[in-house]
Amino acid sequence: MSQSSQRRTTPDLGARLGHKYLGGPHLRIVGEHSEAEVQQRIGDLLARIQNHTATVGVVGMGYVGLPFAVEKGKVGFHVIGIEQNPSRAASINRGENYIPDVKDEELRDLVKNGNLRVVCDYREVPQMDVVVICVPTPLTKNLNPDLCYVESVTRELAKYLRPGQLISLESTTYPGTTQEIMLPILEASGLKAEVDFFVSHSPERVDPGNSRYTTKNTNKVVGGIGPNSQQVAVAFYQQTIDHVVPVSSANAAEMVKVFENTFRAVNIALVNELALLCDKMNLNVWEVLDAAFTKPFGIMPFYPGPGVGGHCIPLDPHYLEWKAREYNFNTRFIALAGEINRRMPEFVREKTHRVLNMLGVSPSKSKILLLGVSYKRDLGDWRESPSLEVIKLLQADGAEVVYHDPYVPTFEEHGVVMESVALTDELLESCTMCIIATDHQAVDYDNVVGKVPHTLDTRNATKRLKGGREKVTLL
Repeated sequence: MSQSSQRRTTPDLGARLGHKYLGGPHLRIVGEHSEAEVQQRIGDLLARIQNHTATVGVVGMGYVGLPFAVEKGKVGFHVIGIEQNPSRAASINRGENYIPDVKDEELRDLVKNGNLRVVCDYREVPQMDVVVICVPTPLTKNLNPDLCYVESVTRELAKYLRPGQLISLESTTYPGTTQEIMLPILEASGLKAEVDFFVSHSPERVDPGNSRYTTKNTNKVVGGIGPNSQQVAVAFYQQTIDHVVPVSSANAAEMVKVFENTFRAVNIALVNELALLCDKMNLNVWEVLDAAFTKPFGIMPFYPGPGVGGHCIPLDPHYLEWKAREYNFNTRFIALAGEINRRMPEFVREKTHRVLNMLGVSPSKSKILLLGVSYKRDLGDWRESPSLEVIKLLQADGAEVVYHDPYVPTFEEHGVVMESVALTDELLESCTMCIIATDHQAVDYDNVVGKVPHTLDTRNATKRLKGGREKVTLL
């Protein structure tokens, strides 16, 4: 029986029997599709995945999407990136890299060999066998999930969706997003998940700047919306990831990711609160922590700082917190952790005032050098960086604030543009004090401490200082 004749003869029968019909030992009807037809579709997609002839689409060429696209291209997949930023798309198509975790030569080779190219629209989606979504999931001003990027991408994909495709969401989100938000949009195309196409969630686990754990050797959690989606998704990720960890559903996979980042947020909040207490008790929190972390069991190192930044820790716990309200459940522990972490820039401001008072200078007559605006050491990513809040608070006090960051030459926040200054002797000697907000290894802290009247170190970057310890105040 041909596919077209089968589709003409089975719908009425399938409808009478609730879209399920067993017509003898070999034929099972699911809606308008036979079990054999569905298995054939799965088999064809699996074959293309396993022999690396599948075309892979990656939506979003940022810190997650570009490294992922490169890994797929390296094993022979033809990869088409979809990037709404034309300058980013053009950079990749010229073989120019802008993500530290991607090797320049690998990107150039993939572009030159035709294994990777980037477009700015969705018209080539029908060519793709697998589409992976790697777009931001920010928060609103009220700390509610903002899924506008995920929803927008899903609507665009639905316009071009065809049978035999796998759609996988990697963006971090609350449990239920894939099943409750994406799936209805995709099925509005008239195609049926688990039958015509397949859907999964596999949360990204990118740690920018981590040279030990990369896209390839970081364990990958995968959850499909059903057994067919699970089978296809696991097979796809196994082609380039050393160890794939299947879970029972997309919901479970989503929960895994938000728990991972909530775990970190809560533990960072714990050591931040300890720092606040040690400050009142005139104890060195870094000494306490270093000693505590010598215990060989039952403890894990976390350290305080001026706050938390990046695209995960400041945001993801609030996704879980928001979703919990749907079940009339109050995640008090998570809320408290967020409150403590968000308080830290204010604490930095308070300690800055103490230093200025010790120097006999009012904030409005001070010039403050802030070292580091990126949220993490040796990285150029300043998204959600607590340094930005520290700058804003000090500027509100009337202080002149300049910054130096070897990885962030310029940034714009709320319409205010700032540029990194060079660490010349003239600059250092002109400053009232310095705040170390990010502990970049390229900075000569001995020179900074020697030239600036006083330094507030929020990262313990001056731990191995050769001299001038009396000119340093720790967080």
